[in-house]
Amino acid sequence: MGINLQKGQRVDLTKGNAGLNKIKVGLGWDPVSQTKSGGFLGGLFSGGGSGGGKNVDCDASVLMLQNDKLVANDDVIYFGKLSSNCGSIRHSGDNLTGDGDGDDEVITIELGAIPAQYDKMVFIVNIYDAAGRNQHFGMIQNAYIRVYDDKTGAELIRYNLTDNYSNLTTLVCGEIYRHGNEWKFAAVGSGTNDVKLGDVARRYQ
Repeated sequence: MGINLQKGQRVDLTKGNAGLNKIKVGLGWDPVSQTKSGGFLGGLFSGGGSGGGKNVDCDASVLMLQNDKLVANDDVIYFGKLSSNCGSIRHSGDNLTGDGDGDDEVITIELGAIPAQYDKMVFIVNIYDAAGRNQHFGMIQNAYIRVYDDKTGAELIRYNLTDNYSNLTTLVCGEIYRHGNEWKFAAVGSGTNDVKLGDVARRYQ
């Protein structure tokens, strides 16, 4: 059975899990009431993406950091760039509606294939064209991030984001980072008013 985390908690991911290499990071959310949700990003540095009508189009992304810094745009994995250059991280693609059970978007990670210079992966969700559509995370509920074994499907870690994120347009859900020769997970759960993924990315440069 996986570990349920609270905001701010950190836990070993690979230590005690001998042989764990390929994992999946699932991110999920549901629309509040009759409002539809979906996706996860909303245009990297300019604003492209998908969505229409009054859907809340959310998008998931991963920032690959070196010494806790984002050093290149190519180190941002999202629906517009579904794989890292090294091939160790793959994105499942944009989900336009958050309706239904289960993960809405999934990131597959081969930990052993991540080049040594990368020490942290930051998992982000933000809303496409949040300002133009006057949308925020108060319109989304049941948001979570979870980590599970790609081979067995066994859930290792789950973090339910239960804070009040009304009027916020970006969520930093969690981090996976190196700790010596092992990997750990941190439940972050912080929100910002950044309206594009590029704005969030600049915080790490």
